[in-house]
Amino acid sequence: MPGETLTDNRELRHQLESLLAQARQNEQVLCRFQEAELRMLGIGGLKELLHYVLLELKGSFELDMVTLALIDPEYEVRRMLIDLGIAADFPGLIFLDSPAKFLRLCGSSLMPVLGQYNAASRAPFFPSGSTPASIAVLPMVRQKKLIGSLNLGSANDQRFAPGMATDFIARLAMIAGVCLENVTNSERLKHLGLTDPLTGVHNRRYFEQRLQEEVGRAQRQGYPLSCLFLDIDHFKRINDEHGHQTGDCVLREVAWRIKGQLRSIDVLGRYGGEEFAVLLIQTDSDSAFNVAERIRLGIAEQRFKSEENAAVAATISVGVATLRDGSRAHSIEALAQQLVAQADQALYRAKHGGRNRVVGG
Repeated sequence: MPGETLTDNRELRHQLESLLAQARQNEQVLCRFQEAELRMLGIGGLKELLHYVLLELKGSFELDMVTLALIDPEYEVRRMLIDLGIAADFPGLIFLDSPAKFLRLCGSSLMPVLGQYNAASRAPFFPSGSTPASIAVLPMVRQKKLIGSLNLGSANDQRFAPGMATDFIARLAMIAGVCLENVTNSERLKHLGLTDPLTGVHNRRYFEQRLQEEVGRAQRQGYPLSCLFLDIDHFKRINDEHGHQTGDCVLREVAWRIKGQLRSIDVLGRYGGEEFAVLLIQTDSDSAFNVAERIRLGIAEQRFKSEENAAVAATISVGVATLRDGSRAHSIEALAQQLVAQADQALYRAKHGGRNRVVGG
């Protein structure tokens, strides 16, 4: 009898130790999730949030893969990333034009999906690099609308198994959705303040911000940076002869014809009045001249429509300047001012040389 009591006591002690160990482990997990939530809630920028979710979370939770799938039918978030100059910085960021792939995987209930990786249905959420053994696809819903999913992958095929509790990771995805909504709303407000309301392209303030950034990047990485200054010829005559509404139509159309000749990494801004400015990233003087000539021809060869549906002719003059390697010793501010001044002087020569022409600085 005393032996049985001793055995029972050992068994009870062992069970108690196991429970205490499990409790300590649960406490550590809870603290880790709370720390992640507080960290995300304290982030105020889109770039910082993406960096934390896609890169830091992986280390914090010992995951092999983290991706973020966003439904972006209007291309809005992708434009934000382009404007911020970070469009290629996050390969774990996936964009979908509709929720169809989510609904096929998660169903209309939009519950978390845990289990073995299956390329047929789950590859859209883990598109690059090595494939995980087990995954968790966690839908993010805001105001009853699906906005995307936080997707976790592990090389351990038992890490995410059907039937496991999902309270913590589902809450993590919910917090990520809240934070994503907050930072995109913030970027949207910034965008409104940096956009010209008439033409829909960026304004001078945005251009000057990006000018400093791109000059600094060109200086550090040693690549050429070109600037175009473009001015609509005799714009006052268009307003006087056809009216200001037609003039506004011409401004909008000129802006979009310029934009149509640029890459997503280039920067276009309405600099003021009928003048536009462009930064051509990693572009030497010869290539910049060719881009400017294509823009000039595209505007000169196609008529615009007046309010009375009459054909209106318009041309532009363009000044081109390029930041060259020999200027790298100067400050960013000095180089930026120099680049803009040279493009402006080239535009002046184009105007006084007969207009409807491209002149290099």
